[in-house]
Amino acid sequence: MQILKVNKLRGPNIWSNSPVLEAWVDLEELKDTSSEMIPGFNERLMAWLPTMVEHRCSVGERGGFFVRLRRGTYMAHILEHITLELQSLAGTPVGFGRARETNKEGVYKVAISYREEKLGLACLDKAFELLQAAVHDRPFDVDAEVEKLKEYAYDVCLGPSTKAIVDAAKARNIPWRRLNEGSLVQLGYGHLQRRICTAEADTTSAIAESIAQDKDLTRMLLKTIGVPTPEGQPVESAEEAWEVAQDIGLPVVIKPQYGNHGRGVATNLQSREQVEAAYRAAREEGSSIVCERHAPGDDYRILVIGGRMVAAARREPAHVIGDGQSTVQKLIDVVNEDPRRSDGHSTVLSKIKIDAVALGVLMEQGLTPDTIPPLGKKVLIRRNANLSTGGTAADVTDIVHPDVARQCVEAARVIGLDIAGVDVVAQDITQPLQGQRGVIVEINAGPGLRMHIEPSSGQGRPVGEAIIDMMFPEGNNGRVPIVSVTGVNGKTTTTRLVSHIVGCTGKKVGMTCTDGIYIHGRRIDSGDCSGPQSARSVLMNPAVEAAVLETARGGILREGLGFDFCDVGIVTNIGEGDHLGLSDIETLEQLAKVKRCVIEAVSKTGYGVLKANDPYTAEMAERCKGGVIFFAIDGNDPVLSEHRSKGGRAAFVRDNAIILAEGTTDFPLLSLERIPLTHNGRITFQVENVLAAAAACWGLGMPCEQIRLGLESFSAHMDKVPGRFNLVEMHGATVIVDYGHNASSLMAIAETLEQFPHEHRTVIYSAAGDRRDEDMVRQGEILANHFDRIILYEDQYLRGRQPGEIMSLFKKGMDAGRKVKEIHEVSGWPNAVDRALKLIRKGDLLLMQADTIDEAVQYLQRAFEHESLGREIDLDSAIHKPAEKGAPTPPKT
Repeated sequence: MQILKVNKLRGPNIWSNSPVLEAWVDLEELKDTSSEMIPGFNERLMAWLPTMVEHRCSVGERGGFFVRLRRGTYMAHILEHITLELQSLAGTPVGFGRARETNKEGVYKVAISYREEKLGLACLDKAFELLQAAVHDRPFDVDAEVEKLKEYAYDVCLGPSTKAIVDAAKARNIPWRRLNEGSLVQLGYGHLQRRICTAEADTTSAIAESIAQDKDLTRMLLKTIGVPTPEGQPVESAEEAWEVAQDIGLPVVIKPQYGNHGRGVATNLQSREQVEAAYRAAREEGSSIVCERHAPGDDYRILVIGGRMVAAARREPAHVIGDGQSTVQKLIDVVNEDPRRSDGHSTVLSKIKIDAVALGVLMEQGLTPDTIPPLGKKVLIRRNANLSTGGTAADVTDIVHPDVARQCVEAARVIGLDIAGVDVVAQDITQPLQGQRGVIVEINAGPGLRMHIEPSSGQGRPVGEAIIDMMFPEGNNGRVPIVSVTGVNGKTTTTRLVSHIVGCTGKKVGMTCTDGIYIHGRRIDSGDCSGPQSARSVLMNPAVEAAVLETARGGILREGLGFDFCDVGIVTNIGEGDHLGLSDIETLEQLAKVKRCVIEAVSKTGYGVLKANDPYTAEMAERCKGGVIFFAIDGNDPVLSEHRSKGGRAAFVRDNAIILAEGTTDFPLLSLERIPLTHNGRITFQVENVLAAAAACWGLGMPCEQIRLGLESFSAHMDKVPGRFNLVEMHGATVIVDYGHNASSLMAIAETLEQFPHEHRTVIYSAAGDRRDEDMVRQGEILANHFDRIILYEDQYLRGRQPGEIMSLFKKGMDAGRKVKEIHEVSGWPNAVDRALKLIRKGDLLLMQADTIDEAVQYLQRAFEHESLGREIDLDSAIHKPAEKGAPTPPKT
């Protein structure tokens, strides 16, 4: 048994709208072995992971998995459940999983949901080890491995502060994306995006943060606005620290001038020995040290966000209570067993540690780590109350005196922080600071939120929500309009057309397609950019105000969608399909399921745009959470008509004009004669692309006037739709340049060419080697029935085929062709073009397949530099060109 590969499906995918790991597992020798066939297997697994009794299987009852285990189930299914359980035990509970057999016997796809990708992968690896151990009756220390996974989770998962903000964003339907392995997170898309790093926002001033780090400068600024602060000053030696302590009066506090998390802080120092020891400990954390007067009272943290107090907690220093039997160290070890405690800041509480400061505090009490304190004695381990040094916190938000809250807000404002943790020392937080010698001792940028999220006692506060509300005021969910376009043919043209129409409104549009990434009309990347990584790049761009994303099948299968929801999802068609036989997609039904991911990702307020007269796309309507707009050239299409009868939206053609309709109400949009892309409505597949694009823009809420403007101003030339039925005249011959590369697109082009009067027809054609044999044979048949001369070529896309194999399959389909007279075989697209241009004559028709769009466009542009060699023309010129001798009379149009 082995794991062949793991796909990280980070966006909505064929399994779920949430991220999943898709492991391809070859059961090998266990392919015919179920759980009950292995002696002791079930008993070992249930003993190791008894909590899996909670697992359901599909819609089964509680305990469903163990019931199936006893009856016998296959290893891929068991691997799914073990991985889910290990993630839950590691602290990230998940529940969705599926295991399905592939087309290859014994190989399964196992889909497992996850919250943190790295942890999910680690749990999958460990689950595989555990499964192998159970199969082969080898020992496996589950408890030890789970502890390792928990520690790993602390390292790789978002900490409590960042997680609280992200959870609040998700509750507001604000998209988010982790940008690094730390706590840097993007919230929102495009020009509405914001960023956080723990409890710091992108609006948090670097200057303000610098001021807050300087304890002496902070004290000076607070004094200027009348906020009470302790007297103190920087010191440069232990001797000076003692001198200052005597000047300002004991007890005192020693702490680094630039520091955080309570490191190196010692409070309530009463003697020279304590002061000098504290100074030396502080020097280990920083070179600049401050000595200030110690204020009596409790330690409070007041959280200020966006100019208001949102939470407050009373913090207590790390301590233990003697039991009369255990040493201080043993008592600390027991406290640290609390599952809420961990090293660092990944959990609600931090572990208590013995360091130089802690040893000094113990020594002041006449204790060491080996001392056994009497029953009930409280032993301080620290004098400062930071959670990061093992302290605890109790919520006191509701009892903070309004005057204390006001002064904390003023303190944050004078420093310049929009998110601040204000440290207050007071004997009674319900009373004003003046009169009780209360003081504000520090202002903290990027304050920890965990004491407010889940205090040791008292009510947790929605502090993550407060930060999100500050960053995203009501009505702003950080989303820009997103249109996702998929299908078999017409994706790129439809994507470009929608992008153009939306761009005509003045919005800066980010577009991805098979030709590259474009931001506001400027190409920033080339090549095939129809995958999720390109989509995420667009949505990360701060200039983007709307996104139109071509979404290909390969990216969906490899990584899922590059977004969580879209406002409009378009499926242009399924037709005869394409790329069947790859990635376990063998049938049109399976291909439609992949394309359907776009429709399933449409938001509840959005629209799915579907071709009515394509049964595979029409069936997707029931999976759309939003509304549906059907399109078809024929307004009487049964699916479209039934949809309209129920009040639904539709787009179709009547009297050579585009009609948008809702129920029985029609909205005439534009005559096809005024839409250049359709060539007066003669190019049927371009009319369908226009219908899809117009419907999508309608679904975005655009008025008809704006849609008309976009359709009228979008030309059919290479600058707008390169390689998509571009018409060129070269050497007196009519040349059509098109990227079509499957049976459906080839047939659509061939039918369109029936309007042309040209008698002698030549085609340059090929296909990538990863297509099925029968698909290539089918394309060969179409070519042979519509062209006199066929120039086949092979180039860089053999993809596992032997040289000559692709052309051989095409020729197999050409055997029964009724039109073909010549077949040429050439190596490389440029050589194929050169051969064609030598063979064609004035008045001929040449269909030039654009193998690589950029290559074809650059070739033609070089030809256009010499006007005698070539120029772009329109369809009327091509169809009404005077027929050569022997050619049929052009049809009337």
